[in-house]
Amino acid sequence: MNRRIPQIGAAVVAVTVFLFALFLIVDFTFGSYFVCMLLPMGYILMATGLHHEAGEDRRTAAAAGLAFAAIYAVLILLVYFAQTTAVRLQGLSAEAAALLDFRQGGLIFNYDLLGYGMMALSTFFLGLSMKARGKADRWLKRLLMIHGAFFPGCFLLPMTGVFLSMGGGTGRGGAIALVIWCVYFLPIGILAYRHFS
Repeated sequence: MNRRIPQIGAAVVAVTVFLFALFLIVDFTFGSYFVCMLLPMGYILMATGLHHEAGEDRRTAAAAGLAFAAIYAVLILLVYFAQTTAVRLQGLSAEAAALLDFRQGGLIFNYDLLGYGMMALSTFFLGLSMKARGKADRWLKRLLMIHGAFFPGCFLLPMTGVFLSMGGGTGRGGAIALVIWCVYFLPIGILAYRHFS
């Protein structure tokens, strides 16, 4: 059970990241938003497994990784639940849409970036907590820790207003950047699935 649950989580991570990239490419907005709500659920299961197997000397890093994973999950679920419900189904005023519509690059877009910044911190600390048992595990550990480098940009760039000048970063350039992120993150899900096998 301690390996099966995180293995399922890793599979969810891999599948949802793949689907997210596919939906970005074919411009299926609802689909990309929907799978973004499943990704944090799978990620929490995967992170819990990495936390569970951390040795006593790495328990603090694993706990930090799990705590940041929980913050990430809450923020991302709120962002995309709002997009698939209130934003999609209700006629919002221009002011409300500027804040809540992800595509307009307002408050919700910034919360999304903050959420993925928390995920980056989570992956960094979970990578620190891992004891690699082979070549594939060493790659997983490296990818997790390097992913932590996304934190400063996700945390600081929204404060500069740079995404407002780019239309919220949700145009084709933003979609290309997200597909590149998917290409980076997909091996994490695959390697984690293998790790828990």
